[in-house]
Amino acid sequence: MSPPLQYIHKTPPTTPGEQIAQQILDNYDIKSAEDVQDVLKQIFATIFESMLKGEMENHLGHKNHERSEDGGNVRNGYSSKRLKTSLGEVPIRVPRDRQSTFEPQIIKKHQRDVSSIEGKVLAMYARGMSQRDIAATIEDIYGFQMSHEQISTITDCVTEEVEA
Repeated sequence: MSPPLQYIHKTPPTTPGEQIAQQILDNYDIKSAEDVQDVLKQIFATIFESMLKGEMENHLGHKNHERSEDGGNVRNGYSSKRLKTSLGEVPIRVPRDRQSTFEPQIIKKHQRDVSSIEGKVLAMYARGMSQRDIAATIEDIYGFQMSHEQISTITDCVTEEVEA
């Protein structure tokens, strides 16, 4: 049995990509390329789910476990979805709302193949992009514009997940 891989770096990681790589190696028992792929699939699932939660929060206008001021639409659990990525299938949970008015933009309803965007999604967070850069990238990837407020909500949700 070979020992886990270690990130050999003479100085502490300085770029966001190096920091993420170090955290992955510190927190997962990686011994092979297959282990790396499994970890990346877990990370993709977490990022996509966090982005969808951020979209839902923006759609409803309030955070999870908070009441809306008008007593209107609220969260209503999750539905399961399997996304096709370049690393294989990744199961995710998509948030639902009680009135069924939530139309996700990051991963649209009935969309299953995200293999063309996963590298771009990772790059946005690994590079520590500004909200304007993320907005431009999302417009490039999906062909629609998002408000800075919506991007801020989504990135806040993803940052919480990454820190956890």
